[in-house]
Amino acid sequence: MLQVSDNKQTILKNGELFFFLADTVWSAFTNIEKNDWLYFLDKRKSQGFNVLQMNLMPQWDRSVADEIDLPFAVEDNFFNIEKKNEKYFEHVEEMLKIAVDKGFTPALVLLWCNYIPETWAGNIGRTPYFKKEDIKQYTREMVNRFKKYDPIYLISGDTDFPTENVVDYYYTALEETVKIDPEALKVLHIKRGLKEIPERLLNHSGLDLYFYQSGHNTQFQDVAYNFAEYFYNKTPKKPTINSEPCYEFMGYSRNEYGRFSREDVRKVAWQSVFSGAHAGMSYGAHGIWSWHEVDSTFGSGLGEGFNPPLNWREALEFKGAEDYGYLKSFIEKENLTDLKPNQSILVNKIDEIRIAETDNKLYIYVPVNVPIQLNGIFESTKDYAIDLENRFEVPLKKKRLDNTTVIEMTSVIKDSIMIIHK
Repeated sequence: MLQVSDNKQTILKNGELFFFLADTVWSAFTNIEKNDWLYFLDKRKSQGFNVLQMNLMPQWDRSVADEIDLPFAVEDNFFNIEKKNEKYFEHVEEMLKIAVDKGFTPALVLLWCNYIPETWAGNIGRTPYFKKEDIKQYTREMVNRFKKYDPIYLISGDTDFPTENVVDYYYTALEETVKIDPEALKVLHIKRGLKEIPERLLNHSGLDLYFYQSGHNTQFQDVAYNFAEYFYNKTPKKPTINSEPCYEFMGYSRNEYGRFSREDVRKVAWQSVFSGAHAGMSYGAHGIWSWHEVDSTFGSGLGEGFNPPLNWREALEFKGAEDYGYLKSFIEKENLTDLKPNQSILVNKIDEIRIAETDNKLYIYVPVNVPIQLNGIFESTKDYAIDLENRFEVPLKKKRLDNTTVIEMTSVIKDSIMIIHK
């Protein structure tokens, strides 16, 4: 069972640091064959992933090859939860058991926003809705059925909170989840660019984590570090995770020309973690989250309108996943349970360079190779940088300038982290 650490910054498992490293597989229960699931899980396990973010309901903007079974009968554009498709949920259980047996923690979305009237995706009207009066029973049945797999519950999926009616849906689901599975971790997955959570939810004692998403809009990637700082300083204090950064090979939102590269997704991860989102990171590969097959169609006209992905087998080989695994191994090796963001030490005042510290060290993420100037004198000969593309250490050259330390440019071609001893 997972729990929040005493300092409210990280997650623990059996008393040890658990760095949440999730792959995003929203379509796990609708699109994936068993043998493909086994192959996928073994690959991600070898890369260090320990969490799977999955939607209990059909992902509305998934890739589509064949018709799928719906979890409930649909009447007048609402689910009739009394008419449950048992075959659908037996398949969910089969997939969950396989994943848990391989050592993964499921992060299960109960209510993706398209199934809730009045949310941004609900207003598009492409899928059935849940009736508000059914939410308590639906949540009770889902939590009772799946709590044996020790999941993290994502009460919402990609949601906004435009009305009190919407808040009622999620509040009811959160209350019921707390009642039935009080020890499990619970969190809201909210839409890109949103950081304000309604007071009823924000201050609920059952909400254990903060999720935010820096998302897939190329113009607002600074959300990765700005929102990490925001939630790090938020009251009540909770461990924070960037639960949906830009996905590797995802086309820019609104069909803008371009796709997010391995370097883009790696940058977002280190910037998030060094800026306050210390509890973990989610990764996404375009083609995995929607589970795109060779003969699939992709719903690029839905949601934010993304360009089509490669098929999931190709997406599974994207190198960014290995970069995220390396981030996890670094955090665990350094045992970074008490990181503190500290931009004030940076003389350069370049926002994309992010600095976190412990009592003994500074950790500096440098996305572009430039000289770094720090307030204070740092003379240790043990300091070094890590080339994040190739994962090897390089020496640092430093010089003192008044009461500052200048770290000269390294030989790294792309991004790096610098480890500076105090």
